[in-house]
Amino acid sequence: MGGFSFELIRTDGAARLGRIVTGHGAVDTPAFMPVATQGSVKSLAPSDLLAAGAQIVLANTYHLMLRPGHELVRELGGLHRFMGWDGPILTDSGGFQVFSLAKLRRIGAEGVEFRSHVDGSLRTLTPESCVAIQHALGVDVLHPLDECLAHPATAADTERSLALTLNWLTRAVAAHRTGGSPGALFGIVQGGMYEGLRRRAVEAMGALDLPGHSIGGLAVGEPKPVMYDLTELVAGLLPADRPRYLMGVGKPPDLVESVARGVDLFDCVLPTRNARNGQAFTPDGPLNIGNARFARDAGPLDPGCPCAACRQFSRAYLRHLFGARELLAYRLLTLHNVTFFQGLMRDMRRAVADGGFGPFRSRFLARYGVESVGGSADTDSPADSEA
Repeated sequence: MGGFSFELIRTDGAARLGRIVTGHGAVDTPAFMPVATQGSVKSLAPSDLLAAGAQIVLANTYHLMLRPGHELVRELGGLHRFMGWDGPILTDSGGFQVFSLAKLRRIGAEGVEFRSHVDGSLRTLTPESCVAIQHALGVDVLHPLDECLAHPATAADTERSLALTLNWLTRAVAAHRTGGSPGALFGIVQGGMYEGLRRRAVEAMGALDLPGHSIGGLAVGEPKPVMYDLTELVAGLLPADRPRYLMGVGKPPDLVESVARGVDLFDCVLPTRNARNGQAFTPDGPLNIGNARFARDAGPLDPGCPCAACRQFSRAYLRHLFGARELLAYRLLTLHNVTFFQGLMRDMRRAVADGGFGPFRSRFLARYGVESVGGSADTDSPADSEA
């Protein structure tokens, strides 16, 4: 199975309706990818993901390399068969772990040397080995090794980091093209908080004719308006006929605002991690099921949600499960949150298709309890025909 294509179907302002086709099926965009770090969306089976409306999942190169090992996954038929998921899979590069596990690694021109957080063994990840690992996993979309800087970072450090990331990208492209994988290699636009460096990154990637592009290095502590402005800048510079993926951004208002700025794909651990901490997402904003006010609440988490948690159980019961640390609580809250995120993306696709994304955006943000961020991304007229 192989092949990768993207069709831009309609725009509404900067918001976009599209369709990605891979060897393992299609993805209607804008789309949100549940995070299956180690080949599993925590507490959910593939059938749960399908019921929630998920079309594509994200797995992690770094973690799967460490356990169970990419060669074992290859031996057992690839990641799709290994985890029982027939739909598309995207893998990140391990670059975020280079960022988040800073105390365990050393970066050089050739790649990253680090101590495994699992067993303490010394490992090396290079642009070539990063691609080879993802080829072994057999994924549909893969990424090159990159460096993600913490915020704040100086212009000099960011320029040095971008040069390293672009060098690694060139090496990754060469490795991918000789590796025989049908997967699509996306480039990662870095450049920190500096518009000039972001422009330089996009320009450098343009010559490589990549099938898609990812926007990295955001949601790392910068002010929200900066994140929105840079998202809008980069999305506007990237080619319109290729999908755009904003890495690691996942709060519902951020999804809406980023779709308004031309983004097609998203991922974040928020729906699953927050579920395990008792937080459920609703159109009226998140609620914490452990709050005492839900102790006798016979209503569902969200009356409009089709998930099993909302169809079958009360807030009072879910609060009881969570307080008793019953595993069912984590499963039901996760299923609800994943369903909510998929429903939000479906609603945004419908709004773009109908030419009413601007009014949808205003209604959603008002009900959720946040204000829209102004600027050129505002498309509040239904006549505007799109993260």
